[in-house]
Amino acid sequence: MGARTVYKIVHEAEWRAAEASGRFEGSPVDLRDGFIHFSTAAQAPETAAKHFAGASDLLLVAVDTTALDLKWEVSRGGALFPHLYDNLPLSAVRSVEPLPLCASGEHRFPPME
Repeated sequence: MGARTVYKIVHEAEWRAAEASGRFEGSPVDLRDGFIHFSTAAQAPETAAKHFAGASDLLLVAVDTTALDLKWEVSRGGALFPHLYDNLPLSAVRSVEPLPLCASGEHRFPPME
């Protein structure tokens, strides 16, 4: 896969704890599954709708893939999703943006690559 940027949707408190510790080990779901789940720009809205419906405390973390050893594995509907079998180094983070809810109940995404 050629995506230079992948995205992690995360609860703000989880991300702030990662910033304080200097590394992101993953959300509870990531820790359970043994890898950090990411989405491409095209996949992120469906990920938010499926796994974070109604959550208002979310951040969208944009991650540079060039320094990561991502595995692209089959998931939802046969699509390939990026997974990281390691901690996420904060040095790979390009940006952290709020992911607010719209009046319709969907999340409003900032521009993504």
